Amino acid sequence: MNILMLGWELPPHNSGGLGVACYHLSKALAEYGANIDFMLPYTADHSDIDFMKIHSVTPLSPLERNGLGAYDSNSVAYKTLAKDSIEDLKDMRGVQRKYVRYVEHFAKNHKVDVIHAHDWLTMEAGVRAKEVTNAPLVVHVHATEFDRSGEFGGNPIVHEIEQQALLMADKIIAVSHLTKDIIVQNYGIPADKIDVVYNAIDVDSFSKNYTYDLSTYKYIESLKEEGYTVVATITRFTVQKGLNYLMYAAKAVCDNYDKVIFLFAGDGEQRDELIGLAARLGISSKVFFTGFVRGQNWRDAYSVADIFVMSSVSEPFGLTALEAAHHDCSLIISRQSGVGEVLNNIFRFDFWDTKLLADQILGLATSPTLLQQMKENVKQEYAKLSWHDVGKICINIYNKVQKS
Repeated sequence: MNILMLGWELPPHNSGGLGVACYHLSKALAEYGANIDFMLPYTADHSDIDFMKIHSVTPLSPLERNGLGAYDSNSVAYKTLAKDSIEDLKDMRGVQRKYVRYVEHFAKNHKVDVIHAHDWLTMEAGVRAKEVTNAPLVVHVHATEFDRSGEFGGNPIVHEIEQQALLMADKIIAVSHLTKDIIVQNYGIPADKIDVVYNAIDVDSFSKNYTYDLSTYKYIESLKEEGYTVVATITRFTVQKGLNYLMYAAKAVCDNYDKVIFLFAGDGEQRDELIGLAARLGISSKVFFTGFVRGQNWRDAYSVADIFVMSSVSEPFGLTALEAAHHDCSLIISRQSGVGEVLNNIFRFDFWDTKLLADQILGLATSPTLLQQMKENVKQEYAKLSWHDVGKICINIYNKVQKS
């Protein structure tokens, strides 16, 4: 089976969970015999990936691609591009147009059995590939514009792109029932057109060649030796992630218990706002900002933590929760996060309920027995989730849409 896989990133050049999910899903599909052509909007070395063929659509580097705003940007360095590429690649929509043209040309000249498009960034290309090949289109929704915009309406252009692609798709994969409900209610898509397929975790990939480096967070480790509990969040600093609510909860915790600190690992447009908020609340000495982390430093951020908080306003799934559980954290997850559908041994709260979140953090921080019990119990749950099983489900979906 020849799969035209349309994605926007792959590790190690990913800015979030989308690239991780695409990587492990593709690897699982290849194990079932699928031939995968994966389209990327940038050029990078992926020589370590031998289970699929990767196509670089533009000469942009991963850093330049990441520098593009969600909808437009002038941050691409013109000097790195050929003159005839500048106008096409100076903003996000230009890169998407180039992506569509490349995918269209490829689809016309290669055998395509199924088109699998991930999120709004590739949906237009997926629809165009379907038009020129008549192959079935599977749209995989990891997040909608309603999720990304948090409590706000989002970009109407993106809404329109999502709407058209969801209507054109032969089958839609949602990463949670939470996401499925949004697609049904906000886009008017029939529920029977949508299958829920949860993400998973590849435990071997996290354990391979990794040993926690105590020196990465040496000061925090010294505080842990004095009895401090470390509460961490590892995410993009955007309105979707509800980090301002976590900061207010942190204030309530610090007012009632001294031996707790908070680690904000990541970066994003809310960074300065969050740093300023911590200062205004008078808890700067208890809040640590790492900046953007990946690789060893990213895993060390999980390993130094005792409690992981996902405070998202709307989180379709939330792979970081599974990653945190693997690194021996207890979990506190907003009820607006899809990962809570596959885990039971966690604390839950509504993203806006900072009092309950503070009480839950205090409960874990002041009860070592409860903290350890939750860590052990959640491990038994996440270990049951397998990308191999996800791949099998997707193969079955492909077979069905081919016959329909």
